[in-house]
Amino acid sequence: MKKIYFPSVILLLLCLSSCSVIGGIFKAGAAVGIISVIVVIVLIIWIASMFRGK
Repeated sequence: MKKIYFPSVILLLLCLSSCSVIGGIFKAGAAVGIISVIVVIVLIIWIASMFRGK
């Protein structure tokens, strides 16, 4: 399993402006926004489950 480097993840999060991301979601439409939110929530749950172990 590949190791996740947290400094690179944090740098990526700091480089993304939340206003521009939200603006892009609203320009793309509500359906894309809902799908994006669901994907982000699933990713967060998946990452959290990786840290808990089996």
